[in-house]
Amino acid sequence: MKKKLVSILLAVATVAGTCGAPAMAVFAEEGTETVAETEAVEDAEEENADDADAEDADAEDADEEDDDEDDVSDEYTTASEELYNSELGEFYSLYSDAKEETNVSKRYAMMALAEGKLMESAVMLPTKTSGGDYRLSRMAPHTTDYSLWGTDEYRIHQALIATDFIKAEDIAALREKWAELKGTGTYEAEAKKYLEEKGYTLKDEYNYRYTADPATWDILASSRATESRPLVNTFDGLMEYDSEGVQQPALAESYEVSEDGLTYTFHLRQGLEWVDSQGRKVADLTADDFVTGMQHMMDAQGGLEYLIEGVIKNASQYISGEVTDFAEVGVKAVDDYTVEYTLEEPCTYFNTMLSYSIFAPMSRAFYESEGGKFGAEYDSSASDYLYGKGPDSIAYCGPYVVTNATEKNTIVFKANESYWNKDNINIKTMNWLYDDASDVTKWYNDAKSGTVDWIALSPSTTVTAKNDDLFDTYAYVSDTDASSFMNFYNLNREAYANVNDNTTGASTKSEEEQARTAAAMKNVHFRRALSFGLDRASYNAQVNGEELKTNSLRNCYVPGNFVSLEEDTTVSINGTDTTFPAGTYFGAIEQAQIDADGVAIKVWDPDGNDGAGSSDGFDGWYNVDNAVAELDTAIEELSADGITIDEENPIYIDMPYASSLEAYSNQANAYKQSIETSLGGKVIVNLVDCVTSDGWYYAGYYTDYGYEANYDVYDVSGWSPDFGDPSTYLDTFLPDYAGYMAKCIGIY
Repeated sequence: MKKKLVSILLAVATVAGTCGAPAMAVFAEEGTETVAETEAVEDAEEENADDADAEDADAEDADEEDDDEDDVSDEYTTASEELYNSELGEFYSLYSDAKEETNVSKRYAMMALAEGKLMESAVMLPTKTSGGDYRLSRMAPHTTDYSLWGTDEYRIHQALIATDFIKAEDIAALREKWAELKGTGTYEAEAKKYLEEKGYTLKDEYNYRYTADPATWDILASSRATESRPLVNTFDGLMEYDSEGVQQPALAESYEVSEDGLTYTFHLRQGLEWVDSQGRKVADLTADDFVTGMQHMMDAQGGLEYLIEGVIKNASQYISGEVTDFAEVGVKAVDDYTVEYTLEEPCTYFNTMLSYSIFAPMSRAFYESEGGKFGAEYDSSASDYLYGKGPDSIAYCGPYVVTNATEKNTIVFKANESYWNKDNINIKTMNWLYDDASDVTKWYNDAKSGTVDWIALSPSTTVTAKNDDLFDTYAYVSDTDASSFMNFYNLNREAYANVNDNTTGASTKSEEEQARTAAAMKNVHFRRALSFGLDRASYNAQVNGEELKTNSLRNCYVPGNFVSLEEDTTVSINGTDTTFPAGTYFGAIEQAQIDADGVAIKVWDPDGNDGAGSSDGFDGWYNVDNAVAELDTAIEELSADGITIDEENPIYIDMPYASSLEAYSNQANAYKQSIETSLGGKVIVNLVDCVTSDGWYYAGYYTDYGYEANYDVYDVSGWSPDFGDPSTYLDTFLPDYAGYMAKCIGIY
């Protein structure tokens, strides 16, 4: 199963304005992507993140998932179950109860308590979100689609882009204007007026730097940000968030919901068309194309199908094979212009899911002409299966068609002349320019010359911008977003070199050292020692700079202000009924559980965000005294198993990194210095050089299963949300191969 995991590199390159992505992060402000080498390598998710954000695990045929769960050994599955139950059992128990709760506020509160247990388990350490760094940009803030979840944030068609960098004072003024006008539908026009009055010239072309090519062009068979970011611009969904965060009609012009909340009926615009990459009509777009898209998404099982399991009627049964007739699944075309979704039970966040690619339409006729089949006959490895192999093998119904795609070079998007809303898009051409991120000055020089339209400044390019007299006038601090990046701890390591190339990322540990580390990583106090021992601010400074080192720090998985209670709510915390008033944020409830358990983690600052409260912008984990105390407890417990840990007998942990990426190489060294200093030399960090970003990604980001994870600690991946409910994060840590991020801790 693959998903919108966000890679750190993607996250950096992305947050300008988030799928998974796996990757990738969510657009913070400029509506860009997540793959930079100077911020958070993004999806962010994105999954993200970042989210945050990346190719398929199979380099040769990433658009198909050859590895099936049935191929995993029973022994490995049993070991995963035992570890999950011992390390995440409390989380799962509370979370399962929360998922059964029908009252929305109580459900949120119970999920917050469950996340508290997830943080206490220390199977991963939250590190940062996307954004919070210095930027130079030609893109006006908040002129791309605005949403904390889904993939609408990657849509660029409404962006306002100037021919020159926009001054920081004008960025600030536009942000204030957006906050004032949000929800009125007038911000874009007012922003355009403001920029023109200030003497800026707007252009209809967007130049963007990307660091990883799409591994497939089939948006419905992908779960990573590397595909989501470009491909979301090739289709429209039923609804779309605008730049003010308001969901607007897109391919659907209206909809209604039944009184029982189980049936959503969407009425499509008439005259919609599918075209090929040359803009030639290939078919009319009808309601059946949404049925086709949903069935193909479930057949392909690219990693996102779990999102509609238990939501759309009989989706789970079709995916598992219990139901083979797709007509029994709760999506059908009532007529050519009416599509109907039937749910298993009322779902308060169903509409927020529509902004994600799982609801994309697909031309049945075009898909079949490219060798596509459905159900038991679906086989993406068949010799005549061509769909999604390149930009010429997909059909388009969105604002752009891809007219050129040269691997590791250029992707060119041109306006779709048959697009239903073609007269109202601001950007007519998008040029994506490849950068392998090995030269930290290239992005800066390209942004300065106008070859690309924005840059996230690294510590080194910040100095250059100051020397070039650009910084004081144009540099601003980017917004953060909902993507969350983590350092993952491998609880059950089996790989000691990259699975795609055993000459890359090879560990130098002896078998005895491997066994000692394996035992230590299964001890919660040892993992907490690692988490408390990392100076995350100094670690983050290597990418975002000393001045902004705390801006993007995140202290939990679900952002603390992601949701709040709609009414006064009482929940039981360790057997004591506790009432939280309406308006209480998720993070405050999570903190209450952690405090009740006496674990020294601070995930919520009630005074943050100008008194509104926040889970970001401070380091609630780093504490050397706590790190030493946890390590002492771990040493005592492990000694019972005959394991001695001291300066002469340290635990060695492998951490992959890419020496070709200067900022992230510096970050890896900061990690090593912080951990070894905090823990008094009783833990030694082996920095394993994977050299390139690809090698770094294949150590964990591109893997499909936990047994392929080649690390003890890994800092590439993140997650960005798919819809507006905390479960979009917490579901990723479900057991039995259902939780996408479980593989990152070495299980399932």
